[in-house]
Amino acid sequence: MAGVRVVELAGIGPGPFAAMILGDLGADVVRVDRPGSAWPHIDPRWDITNRNKRSVLLDLKREGSAERVLDLVERADVLVEGYRPGVAERLGVGPDACLTRNPRLVYGRMTGWGQEGPLARRAGHDIDYVAITGALGVIGPAEGRPAVPANLLGDYAGGSLYLVVGVLAALHGVRAGGAGQVVDAAIVDGTAHLTTMLHGMMAAGAWRDRREANLLDGGTPWYDTYAAADGRYLAVGPLEPRFWEGFLELVGLAGDPTLPDRDDASRRSELRAAIAARIAERTRDEWMEVFADTDACVAPVLSLREAPDHPHLAARGTFVEHDGLVQPAPAPRFSDTPGAIRRGPSRPGADAVEVARDWGVPALAGASAPGPEP
Repeated sequence: MAGVRVVELAGIGPGPFAAMILGDLGADVVRVDRPGSAWPHIDPRWDITNRNKRSVLLDLKREGSAERVLDLVERADVLVEGYRPGVAERLGVGPDACLTRNPRLVYGRMTGWGQEGPLARRAGHDIDYVAITGALGVIGPAEGRPAVPANLLGDYAGGSLYLVVGVLAALHGVRAGGAGQVVDAAIVDGTAHLTTMLHGMMAAGAWRDRREANLLDGGTPWYDTYAAADGRYLAVGPLEPRFWEGFLELVGLAGDPTLPDRDDASRRSELRAAIAARIAERTRDEWMEVFADTDACVAPVLSLREAPDHPHLAARGTFVEHDGLVQPAPAPRFSDTPGAIRRGPSRPGADAVEVARDWGVPALAGASAPGPEP
């Protein structure tokens, strides 16, 4: 995406992550930060979602600031904002104002509930959005609470990634001779879209509408997690019969005449108990030595700190270090134009002079001042 210019109106969560993806892919991303913004509550130098961006500081509630944003918009290909519906319009940087200034602009809107609907103007967070789509309801134990998947499922999978897909598709349309347009990326829409396969399976009678009752939700002993002797966990997923047979051989249960048949649904609790007892005999890492170089479909459940050191991820460079900070590398990968971390997290307002020069907006240099040093 080298040569593509993106304006990001600072927000939280999925909007910044979507803009980071565009930056990882080579776009020139300018983030318009707000003076005194306190989110996230970490030093800006650790906010990795602001890597591969430059920052200017503008208070859009002050006279003249909206005009500076429109000056950037005039030179941009994409704008990303994550305000509640109507806020960008009140600030003077809504779709009508921006598309009037630049008819070829792709205007990306990131919200939880969407631009219309009874909840559109209500506050909410990832957990609320995934709750009403049914996605949260399929995660967790049958008799316990639904398990909260951090904010990965809604904000980033159902939100950021769908915004990026929409922006890239709309940008392709512009490059093919079409007009600019608005991309309404609602987390509820994207998360619901992620459940497409489950709805098909449910319609076919192959998915029951409750937790831990299905093939892929921990409802079977061969697709679940088990505690090892040291309290750490293994993810076990030998779905296919031949992988299942290999798994049983490696854990020492093959040929056990007391072991229930896996096709006997009435005895799955016994089968699960037998596997759990065997896994509990060794530590997680001892088991991984057993399963190494096999097709048993078993993996260690790693923590965030452990993941970068996994041999496979280390060999692929899935995590990289930039300016002393270990972080996920850009994804996906390209054979000729790989993504790269060109610069670390931007400090609010620090790049005003540089952006004013590169984008040809001299008034921006005087309107934006960097925030305090961390």
